[in-house]
Amino acid sequence: MKQQYSIFSFSMLLLSLCYINTFAQSPTAVPAQAPAVVVAQPPVATPTQAAAPHGITNVTKILEKAGHFTIFIRLLRSTQEENHLFTALNDSNTGLTIFAPTDSAFSELKSGTLNTLSDGDKSELVKFHVVPTFLSTSQFQTVSNPLGTWAGTLPLNVTSYPNSVNITTGLTNTSLSGTVYTDNQLAIYKIEKVLLPKDIFASKAPAPAPVAPAPEKPTKAVPSANVESPVAPVDISSAVTFMHNNVVGSLVIVAAAMFACNVEGF
Repeated sequence: MKQQYSIFSFSMLLLSLCYINTFAQSPTAVPAQAPAVVVAQPPVATPTQAAAPHGITNVTKILEKAGHFTIFIRLLRSTQEENHLFTALNDSNTGLTIFAPTDSAFSELKSGTLNTLSDGDKSELVKFHVVPTFLSTSQFQTVSNPLGTWAGTLPLNVTSYPNSVNITTGLTNTSLSGTVYTDNQLAIYKIEKVLLPKDIFASKAPAPAPVAPAPEKPTKAVPSANVESPVAPVDISSAVTFMHNNVVGSLVIVAAAMFACNVEGF
């Protein structure tokens, strides 16, 4: 019995030694590592998520900030040309140049002039102030005349001088009085007269005031050769009596002479 117990104890000892040896030869546990930091990448634009375009220049906002362009802004909005400017600045690669009349420029027009224009005429008037290309002040020195506008066949003529730029339309003659805004796409210049297109305003131009005739110097009336002037009646009764007396006297003298001759004959 003791021998069996000894064998069992010895077997258990061997089993324990084998277990310890196996555990000692197992790979060392790797210490836990901190999770890797993932850097967020910006999402790549896709056709359905196109990158937003740069801010479009708002012409009316620029004019409002500058001040003194209330009437021109009102025309831009009422004719919907404000939207056309926005679209052109977004789509065009050549830019735009705008000649912006001040409120004082509109005040020089005859009272009620804008009210007499149709919607189409007002739109054309606004377009006549827009050149479909960007022009810096230095480019006016080399630009070719006539200068085309949004109004189509209604050109402008520009003359550049060392210190000024003159604009003529045939009805209007003015100069640039300042730069309101400029970048590489849009230029807005201030002018002190409204540019009047001929096809609208040439027929509306007031006729010149009639010139009063110079007073004529009084001249002596000369009767016409073909018109008999009335003659005042003349009393000729005395002349007739005189002639009658003369005739009677002559007859008496003649008769006396004949009588004398007859007497001598006898």
